[in-house]
Amino acid sequence: MSVNSQLAPVTFSLTATLAWGMSDFLGGYASRRANAILLTTITHLSGSLLMFLLALWQHSAFPQTSALHWTMAAGFLGGTALAVFYRALSGGNMGLIAPVGAVLGAAIPTIVDAFWEGRPGPIRMSGFALAAIGIWLISRSEGPGGRPEGVGLAALAGIGFAGYFLCIKQAGDGSPLWIAAISRAVSLAATGAIVLFTRQFRPMNAIGIRWGILAGLLDVTGSAFFIEASHKGRLDTAVMVSSLYPAITVLLARIFLQERFTRWKLAGLLAALLAVPMIAS
Repeated sequence: MSVNSQLAPVTFSLTATLAWGMSDFLGGYASRRANAILLTTITHLSGSLLMFLLALWQHSAFPQTSALHWTMAAGFLGGTALAVFYRALSGGNMGLIAPVGAVLGAAIPTIVDAFWEGRPGPIRMSGFALAAIGIWLISRSEGPGGRPEGVGLAALAGIGFAGYFLCIKQAGDGSPLWIAAISRAVSLAATGAIVLFTRQFRPMNAIGIRWGILAGLLDVTGSAFFIEASHKGRLDTAVMVSSLYPAITVLLARIFLQERFTRWKLAGLLAALLAVPMIAS
């Protein structure tokens, strides 16, 4: 596969990386001021509205029945995983928690895709390995006391993210706008039901609501770009590049929250950057 044929999916994946990294930072920050499940419901509401309006405006073709079922499954898995992930971010060090979900979310679909589409070439395999090392270096705990709080929830969220990626791939080559809109609407229904049944109605201030809305817009935008990337190339390429989003979250946490940024994290960021052109080869 030529470099040019991989350039488009990698570009879309990098855009998803930026959007998801910013969304996780804003969502994690806002969840410290509000109930994580209620906040996730707000993010899904803003995201689904944006994608529905764009899909209608673009007159995009509605997905067929089989694609619709996979899209709905993706929405359920992705929505509940994001709620769990925000809960993990709200209770721990954002720079340590954020990459954990990315590791599992990337590793599982990459392994599965190797069976679907065949083993990638040696350069791209090396790029995948370098990206995984980068994510691990970014996520490793630097201080005493063992595993930081929230890692277990982040790992559970990572499994949900992996399911989302796999279901999105099975949804086929339909409109990314409709796939993003429908999956986000199902996510909204899932998290809304959790809020209703658990009565998690703790009031949110205006600042938390605004950050939640912006996080939702960024998250669903990243999802649309990821869907387009998975349509134009291999799933493992889209997943591995998109899963570098914790680098953005870590950088923002360092800049705005003064969270610890060590030499290991710097090495992880450099490894992630070096992995991108190798995966695009």
